[in-house]
Amino acid sequence: MKVACVQMDVLHCRKQENLGKALHMALEAVRKGAEIIVLPEVFSTGFCYEYFDHAAETLPSPLLENLACFSEANDCILMGSVIEKVASEEISNSGKLGNSENSTLSDSSNSSFYYNLGFCFESGALAGNYRKTHPFKNENQYFSRGNSIKPIILKKQNLKIGFQICYELRFPEIARKLTLAGSDFLVTTAAFPNPRSEHWKILAKARAIENQIPHIACNRTGSAPDCTYFGNSMIIDAWGEVKANAGNKECVIVYDLDLSEKADIRKSIPVFEDRRTELY
Repeated sequence: MKVACVQMDVLHCRKQENLGKALHMALEAVRKGAEIIVLPEVFSTGFCYEYFDHAAETLPSPLLENLACFSEANDCILMGSVIEKVASEEISNSGKLGNSENSTLSDSSNSSFYYNLGFCFESGALAGNYRKTHPFKNENQYFSRGNSIKPIILKKQNLKIGFQICYELRFPEIARKLTLAGSDFLVTTAAFPNPRSEHWKILAKARAIENQIPHIACNRTGSAPDCTYFGNSMIIDAWGEVKANAGNKECVIVYDLDLSEKADIRKSIPVFEDRRTELY
């Protein structure tokens, strides 16, 4: 299966320009044969805290509808994350709020919650979403925490995706839980900044190696008001070998991943058979 990372410089708080750029680069990926296309974390705005309410998407969202239309028109899978705004009564009525950690963050009227929302469109349909469960440092002042970790199921492709967002790369428990739940490959959408490029490279490869599963790790490049980004988006096979690396420039990388090789790898090195679940 051909997969792609769109490595782009996210223009701070400039939603329409970022959307246009992302779709232009995603079309380049489609023309190269990509069936799965991954965008960086909060690709449409960056961490636009000073205009947070404007940056957020209230579902149904015109921006997400644009992404769905692109996915349908090009018969592809499109993934990434955006800032989501949800009315508190909507969460309460759905029973998804659940605990006090989600009630610490709201707008000035105390009527909304914000999430870092991962999305996955398959041929125009929303295959699933994922609210980031581990905001990083300052993000906790703005974002509520998601409370569910499970694979996204692709109906047409009959595949499961283990989806995580940026900082969550540092939590091996997340990737392992997604793998044990039957994920066929991992996807990380990220805004991983300088100076931690070596952490990014090692952690992205480690999640593939320890779970014997391919990993599509898509990072942004460029700069924001408070930091810069190194890129190095990678497509990694189930052996942990980097098959494509984007370097530090805006670009699209594509690679034809063999999703079946993980079965042979797990026979060769039977990590999952040898786990001592009575001990850990």
